Amino acid sequence: MVQAARELLAVRSPLDAELMVSDMIGAWWGRRVRGGDVEQVLGEGLVDYAAKAGTPASLTLLVCLAYLGTARQGAKAEGAALAMMESGVARPGWADKVGAVKPTGCYVSRDAYGDQDTVICTFAYRWNEAPAPTDRHALVMVVDHNMNGMARDAWVSSHVDKLLEQARAEAAGNAMLLFEEIQPEQARALLESAMKATREPKTPPPVSDSYSAYHAFARARLKALPPGRKRPAPLHIEAPYSRERRAMLAAEFLASDAAEHLSDPSAASRCADHIIDYGCERDFNRPLRVSPTKCETFLLDWLPRKVMLSVAEQEAMPHVLSAWVRFAAHRTGLPEQGLKATLDAVWEATGKFPEAYRDPTSFGLDRALLERLLPDGDLSALARRVFAFPFLQGVHNGIDLDRLNPADEADRRTLLEIDHGGAIDQEHLAWHEEIATRLWDGDPPQLWEAAQRL
Repeated sequence: MVQAARELLAVRSPLDAELMVSDMIGAWWGRRVRGGDVEQVLGEGLVDYAAKAGTPASLTLLVCLAYLGTARQGAKAEGAALAMMESGVARPGWADKVGAVKPTGCYVSRDAYGDQDTVICTFAYRWNEAPAPTDRHALVMVVDHNMNGMARDAWVSSHVDKLLEQARAEAAGNAMLLFEEIQPEQARALLESAMKATREPKTPPPVSDSYSAYHAFARARLKALPPGRKRPAPLHIEAPYSRERRAMLAAEFLASDAAEHLSDPSAASRCADHIIDYGCERDFNRPLRVSPTKCETFLLDWLPRKVMLSVAEQEAMPHVLSAWVRFAAHRTGLPEQGLKATLDAVWEATGKFPEAYRDPTSFGLDRALLERLLPDGDLSALARRVFAFPFLQGVHNGIDLDRLNPADEADRRTLLEIDHGGAIDQEHLAWHEEIATRLWDGDPPQLWEAAQRL
C-alpha cells in the first residue's frame, strides 16, 4: 500500500487524495484477521510501516491517515507525520488542506413509506471565504430503516448544485418522495447512528459494493458537522407502545371496515398481535408503517424464523396482513399508489408464504412438545433448546418426562439429572444447569454459536 501511495503525489486536490486513501483503507473494512482487531493489525501496521519508510509518498499517506483513520491510527499517524516534516521530508502543497472543510448544508430525501432516507451533506474547503464551485462536494448516504436504520450505501459527488436540483425536481414530481433541508446537527446524529448500526452485525452487513471505499471518508466528514442533537425520527414513528396500547390498536383494527371480511376472529386477533409486535420491536415503534419491503420481510423472513403459528394462523396471516395494510395506510395517509404497490407485494408474497413458513410439526415434532420448548413462541430458539434438553419424552425411572416443563427451574434440574444418568457430580451438574439455562435464554448469543462449532 505504501507503494500505491506514490500515486498520491500526482493528485491535484486534497479531496482526490482523501477519496483515494479512504478507498485504500476500505479494503479491510468489515473483515476479520487472526491476532486481533483488523484496524489495529492492518491499519496501525500500515501507519508504522509508512513511518519507517520516510519518503514523500509515505508522508503524504500519513497526513491522510491522520485525518481518515481511527482515533488510534490518527494519533499515531499525526505524530509520525510531524516527525518526518521536522526532518525535512517534502510533501504536496495541498497536504495542509486535508480535512480542512466546513459544512455548507444538509438535506434529506425520504420516501413516503418510511423505508429509507437519503442524506446529502455538502462541504467546502476552508481556504476561501467564498468557495468556488470546484471546492464544494457532497457526501451522500442511504439509511435503510428496514435494516435497523443501518447505512447501506455511500458516495461522493463534486456536482453539488446539479445533485440538489435533481433531488428537488424528483420530489416535486413524485408524491412518494419528500425532500427537505435539515440541521447539520440532525444529519450528524442520524448518520453516526446509521454507521454504528452497520458495524453491529457479526456477519458482513448487506451494504453496497462501494460502501467500504467511502466509509473512512464519511466517518471523518461527519466530525466536521456540529454535534448536540438527537437523530431525526424516521417517518411515522410514534411514542413507545405499551402492552395496553398494542392491545387497543389491535382492537381498533379488528373493529374496522378493513377487517370485516376476516372469517376467523380468534386467528385474526393473534395475527394482528404479531404484526403490531413486529412494528414495535423491529421497526422503531412504527406498527402502522407499511411498505412492500416491510411486508415481504415480515411474511417471508421474520415470521418463518421467529414465530410459531398455529395452522389457523398460518392460513389467516396473509389475509390479515392485507387488511392491516388497508387499515394502516388510511391512518398514516399513505398515497394511493403506495397502498396499491404494498397490496401487490403482499399478494405476491402470499404465494410464497406456504413454502417459506415450514410448520415445525412437519419435522416430526408434535405440537405439545413444541409448546413446552417454545412457551414464548420464539421459533428461533427451537434448535438451541432441543440441544440443551435432549430428553423430554418417555418414562425414566418412573418419571414421566412428558409432564416436566423445561422452563421450570425444578423440572429443568430433574431433566438434566436424567441426562447425566448414574452417579451425579453436583458441581458438574450445577455447571450443566447454568449452561443449559443460558442456552434456553439465548444469553449470550455467542454461546449457541460456540456450541454449534463443537
